[in-house]
Amino acid sequence: MLSREDFVFRFGGVFEHSPFIAERAYDAGGLTEPLTASGVHAALAAVFRAASPEERLGVLRAHPDLAGRLAISGELTEDSRKEQSGAGLDRLSPAEHARFTELNSAYVEKYGFPFIIAVKGLGKEDILEAFETRIGNGRDEEFATATAQVEKIALLRLTSMLPEAE
Repeated sequence: MLSREDFVFRFGGVFEHSPFIAERAYDAGGLTEPLTASGVHAALAAVFRAASPEERLGVLRAHPDLAGRLAISGELTEDSRKEQSGAGLDRLSPAEHARFTELNSAYVEKYGFPFIIAVKGLGKEDILEAFETRIGNGRDEEFATATAQVEKIALLRLTSMLPEAE
């Protein structure tokens, strides 16, 4: 079994900039060898769900805006950069970029956290459509949707890192 330090080093970024989730999952025990994407995800997601609302909000706030300032300045985490690039968000027209910027600002102002969506398999049009639909949600509904998307992103990241059980 990995040491706590190695586990946190390897999986501490699965939930964006939130190593406390990996720390608590390791400390809770229950992780068994061989580590699989679904097994580690179950442990991490359980910690995320048990975290206080303020801690979960912190995880949401750790996510970057889609096609936002961090993407332009090259300051995204490697996972976020790959995810956004794969969805074409690094190749927006000036008009598309302006629309994303407008929606990002309105969304953060309304909800207090950035718009979060698992972009794998989606194109910029799909993301924009979801953005425009979800900005009409109530705060509780959107908080629940965003946390579910964070868990989906975590599973996608883990799937690229670990095998599944045979």
